[in-house]
Amino acid sequence: MKKGNLVLYKNQPALITDVQGDKFEITLESGTKKVREKDIVLLHNGECRSIKVALDAEVPAADFGEAADFFEGETPSFAELAELLWGTYTAEQSWKLWETLCASPYFICTSPAEPIGIRTQAEIERLNQKQTEKAQAEKLRQDFIAALRACMQGKPFTESKELYTPFFQELEALALGSSSASKILKDAKLEQTPEQAHDILLKTGFWPIEKNPYPARFGHSLHSSKADIPEPVLPKAPLDLTAIPAYAIDNSNSTDPDDAVSFDGTYLWIHIANPADTIQADTQSDTDACARGATLYTPEGAARMLGEKAVDYFALGLKPISWALSFKLLLGADGAIEEVGIHRTKLSVIRMTYEEADAQKDSPALAPLFAIAEKNRIRRENAGAVSIDFPEVSITLKEQDGIKRVQVQPVIQTEAAAMIKEMMLLAGEAAARFAFQHSIPFQYISQEAPELPNKLPSGLAGEYRKRRAMRPRSVGTIPSMHAALGLAMYGQVTSPLRRYGDLVSHRQLLNYIDGKPLTPAADLVLKIAAGDVAGRACVSAERASRQHWTLVYLLQNPDWRGTAVVLEAMGRKAHIFIPSLGYEGDMTLDTEPELNQELTVKLRRIRLAYLQASFEQV
Repeated sequence: MKKGNLVLYKNQPALITDVQGDKFEITLESGTKKVREKDIVLLHNGECRSIKVALDAEVPAADFGEAADFFEGETPSFAELAELLWGTYTAEQSWKLWETLCASPYFICTSPAEPIGIRTQAEIERLNQKQTEKAQAEKLRQDFIAALRACMQGKPFTESKELYTPFFQELEALALGSSSASKILKDAKLEQTPEQAHDILLKTGFWPIEKNPYPARFGHSLHSSKADIPEPVLPKAPLDLTAIPAYAIDNSNSTDPDDAVSFDGTYLWIHIANPADTIQADTQSDTDACARGATLYTPEGAARMLGEKAVDYFALGLKPISWALSFKLLLGADGAIEEVGIHRTKLSVIRMTYEEADAQKDSPALAPLFAIAEKNRIRRENAGAVSIDFPEVSITLKEQDGIKRVQVQPVIQTEAAAMIKEMMLLAGEAAARFAFQHSIPFQYISQEAPELPNKLPSGLAGEYRKRRAMRPRSVGTIPSMHAALGLAMYGQVTSPLRRYGDLVSHRQLLNYIDGKPLTPAADLVLKIAAGDVAGRACVSAERASRQHWTLVYLLQNPDWRGTAVVLEAMGRKAHIFIPSLGYEGDMTLDTEPELNQELTVKLRRIRLAYLQASFEQV
């Protein structure tokens, strides 16, 4: 090979422009390179004027079928086949001739230096069929992209969804979080985000507005765990407390009661469901629970961390006799914890709704519990606890004519709910103190004190300011102040059916009680961290799901009007809260609003895929 020869480099034409020893300088359409002889293949031993001339050369028509018949059963060289088809050819034509032969279904071309194979008629037909199918698939893809772009510009999507199912499935994968990119969106020059994919699936009608992608996007299933749980392991010698009524007090919709409380005249007892004796570490059910982190609660229902069997096996009050891990607390005159005992217990549990408990709050059975709770609340507030009071709503779904209709109802605040909250905080504090006192590696929850302004606004605006000032919580094996709760140390132990960290904490406490080896702090940290990450994702999925269904409710009720409260004002811009929806957002008003000002608003626009709603003042 010499200067001026046309060669093939990585299946592209190149012109040799200089030779220095065993190095060849070649010019490609994209620029100049230095290569070795083994990297290039000669196309023609004649001289070519420039790479541009070779690229622009024209190829006369030729009868490939006749040439294939002529060489049937043989393997001609590139030069032999080219001369039969086109006669004498120049170096400047050689690249285009080679490119044309490679594209022909009649020939098998690997390199200009290698013999060329001749395909049989059957092989040609199969190849032509494959190329036809490929062309049809590409046309279908381009048609879909064109329809997609037109749809995003406001044109109705009227094409067959079944025809384009594979492309919609690609978009679904992105919208559900199982893929991080979409070639369809890239080719359509649209943003490759889950929100964009969701928006397209809605606008094309492939997804109904009721489709909730958020559990999947945050790595959670809408279905309960299917991991098998063995039959409950019942304690051999439980402390029999069946003579002392224990009350499982919860909202009327609760189906998985996992705590109960009782008072024997001296000790406060807080009873918690006990799955930890049965579900051992690193079993299938434990591993699945760790991956979930928590039970997922959405308007669609509960996707249980431990599966549906766990409720029947371990919940309190569903059967005449219940089995629990119970915290025995002796309290001082100010409500502070003085002694803590932890026991496996046998109980007789009475179930009550919050409303029923409120009606009996002055009864001999419940009055001591309400009094203890009030003392604990005062004790925590004196220690700097920060309480935030925002109206809450309950979002439920009701099937109607094959459509999920959304119902939004205010959550009625009850004294019983506040009482149970204090009981659960006492249990968490007691568990933390017990673990610390006995040097048990344990999961502690802490939170630094918020930086609150000297003067807080009144009303919801003040509650909003407090919430914004709150610091993130921390999870670890070293106890520290939980400033927001006003507790010197705190752990979560009251929901082992619903929170993985609570299940791990129960195991440690039970191992200590039984004199078994404890999980070392270093290993416990890893276990806690895995469950905590999944638990945080679960919270994010719940929050996004609630917001999704709130917006679906507004889409189902486009004439909705309601009251918004100004939480923060920045000129004519306001951050608002709509109590009847539990929804927060931003608005621009005609005049500068005041904090806590109430506005009558109506819906202006919803971008469901982006969880955005805008309102205007009526």
